[in-house]
Amino acid sequence: MPDSPFALSPVVAGLWRLVDWKLDVPARVRWIEQALELGITSFDHADIYGDYRAEALFGEALKAAPALRGRMQLVTKCGIRLRSAQRPYRLNHYDTAAVYVRAQVEQSLRNLHTERLDLVLIHRPDYLMDAAALADTFATLTREGKVAHWGVSNHSASQFALLNQHHPLATNQLELSPLHLDALDDGTLDQAQQLGLRPMIWSPLGGGRLFGGGDAQALRVRTEMEAIAARRGIDLTTLAFAWILRHPSRPHPITGSGRIERLRDAVAALDVKLDAEDWYAIWTASKGHPVP
Repeated sequence: MPDSPFALSPVVAGLWRLVDWKLDVPARVRWIEQALELGITSFDHADIYGDYRAEALFGEALKAAPALRGRMQLVTKCGIRLRSAQRPYRLNHYDTAAVYVRAQVEQSLRNLHTERLDLVLIHRPDYLMDAAALADTFATLTREGKVAHWGVSNHSASQFALLNQHHPLATNQLELSPLHLDALDDGTLDQAQQLGLRPMIWSPLGGGRLFGGGDAQALRVRTEMEAIAARRGIDLTTLAFAWILRHPSRPHPITGSGRIERLRDAVAALDVKLDAEDWYAIWTASKGHPVP
């Protein structure tokens, strides 16, 4: 990230499903400790995860073991107004107005029992975003010491460029997996390389379709990847993460599992270097046709 020593761990732990893991506070503390032991020091949240409850669950663990905070980077997102029992909006919508972004950042600080967030992302493109005004909000919250770095998630290359023109962004969090290839062609990963900014990657396992999907694409990809994984003596999860990590934009893939062994499989991908033929064999299986 430009002009800053801040960096994320090569693999990032995602907390989207934290509520579903049903861990008590000591178990949450131990899970964080085990992730840190694996070299995963970055933890990816969003205000809306777990029906607005996931951040607070993680924060309870940090309150119980406050020394952990100094060993990690906290990432969160805001900008989606998601309907819930506590927030009876007429419909889900986006909001990047200053008052809302500030309110969500301050709530995340309370939830996570921290004085500063290392990285805050605008979760989805807001079609009513005033880029200059949002950049002013970023600058103000940074001056106040509440947020160290800003970025976006799920933004197109042009949307990223618009906001980045007004305030330097650290990353774009994108969907990429052997089953979802859009980022390879839509210019977002090209832009990341152009700017020297490492993207974050969500759903690297295709939301679980890689393991259990019965559609034609999932079956093709799984068959090809199982053969490559067997030849290399690695787990399918490890191969999927290695496929992501092979991209020259140097992405940070995000895990989604509460099982430490799955995090261990993801980290193992850092020691796997796919050659171009294996990488393209997976691409070909996903597309259903050879390269043009």
